[in-house]
Amino acid sequence: DHGGGLSWTADGSAILFSANRTDDPLDFRDSEIYAVSVADGTLTGLTDRDGPDGSPAASPRGDLVAYTGYEDRMRTYQVSRLHVMNTDGTGKRVLTADLDRSVSNPRWSADGRSVYVQFDDEGNTKVARVSLSGEVTVLAGNLGGTSYGRPYGGGSFSVANDGTIALTETTPDRPGEIGAVAADGSHRRVTRLNDDLLAAKKLGEVEEIWWESSFDGRRIQGWIVKPPGFDPTRRYPLIVEIHGGPVSNYGDRFSAEMQLYASAGYVVLYPNPRGSTSYGEAFGDLLYRNYPGQDFDDVMSGVDATIDLGYVDERNLFITGGSAGGIMTAWAVGHTDRFRAAAAQKPVINWYSKTLVADNWFGYFHTRYEGVPWETPENYLKFSPISYVGNVTTPTMLIVGDADLRTPISESEQFFHALKYRGIETALVRLPGASHDISRRPSQLIAKVANVIAWFDRYRVGEQTSMR
Repeated sequence: DHGGGLSWTADGSAILFSANRTDDPLDFRDSEIYAVSVADGTLTGLTDRDGPDGSPAASPRGDLVAYTGYEDRMRTYQVSRLHVMNTDGTGKRVLTADLDRSVSNPRWSADGRSVYVQFDDEGNTKVARVSLSGEVTVLAGNLGGTSYGRPYGGGSFSVANDGTIALTETTPDRPGEIGAVAADGSHRRVTRLNDDLLAAKKLGEVEEIWWESSFDGRRIQGWIVKPPGFDPTRRYPLIVEIHGGPVSNYGDRFSAEMQLYASAGYVVLYPNPRGSTSYGEAFGDLLYRNYPGQDFDDVMSGVDATIDLGYVDERNLFITGGSAGGIMTAWAVGHTDRFRAAAAQKPVINWYSKTLVADNWFGYFHTRYEGVPWETPENYLKFSPISYVGNVTTPTMLIVGDADLRTPISESEQFFHALKYRGIETALVRLPGASHDISRRPSQLIAKVANVIAWFDRYRVGEQTSMR
């Protein structure tokens, strides 16, 4: 119930922290900022509202506390904003009311006149300085490099007294390094941890792509990874790889998994369909009580846009993804037969059973779908891939860790057994000792990718053909 970092007040008399100390065990989203006296342990609540308040940071001048959070409306996604208040909890105000992005990791400037934060913007993580009047100035990008499997956000930064920012940073062709951005904006790379490895490897080129959704014309962003030694006159098989969450985002970041798929001869598309973060609150909340929904249309439109580029073999389309990406994979094969094969990684197959079994079971009632499963089962089952398994003709593999509590093995087993019953080609891969993060260990990452590639290679037809 107590999480996040700690922050000393300037005079050292108290420590600030965030905690959910409510008596209601189902009030899981609520948290407040507290100050605990070092002298006698007296606890003082500084915030009091419905919603998550976290990441407290006391100013060096001792007059203010910065923190992040929002007033909870019980939606699928809400933007977390930067706030400040006096050290006694009075004078609360929002500094990033005009920034339609979720901010995190607040850090004060040495003079106490501004706060540094990070936020994701269209798949790239920025570091920005926010003045006490609310002016936002972006100072650095490409923050990340602490997630090596798939191109998720993350990373951290620190600010020196002279305003120099040290940060973990990444680009599609560069795993995590330490960089520094001086107050005048000049940048230098501090470490070169992978130069020796990259000197002997040829990576797939990554390029950004935008398209319009067939559902409503909404602009959707994604990235394409081309096989090393890409020849634009040839046609390649395509893997569409979908991120988890779904309240999350991919971006222009290094990804070992995408590069491994590309090195096996596949063009890879990884999209940020509606429901992804880093495009504002309205875009992220489009899946409220409607998931999977038109994110399926967004992904299919992305496949069409990639085919239109002229180097994809339409006979060889494949789909995969983990967690929410696994859900979309299982949903897709129940709604289209355009893919040669599919690999659903750690999916939710049945929202009724998932909601009552998974370790985060309490997080779905009323917000993911209206009501609770035993009162409104139709709300849960109509968005469950198991409800459409009778439509599946696509060879579909399931992959799950045998220690996964978030999307338990029983979820994948339901789809596997149903496909077996119907005579559809299928396989179930259980990774020993793997949790929901089935790529946490390098051996697990390799095992997962190797199984996906082997499954797709089994169903590829023909060879890469020249367009000339």
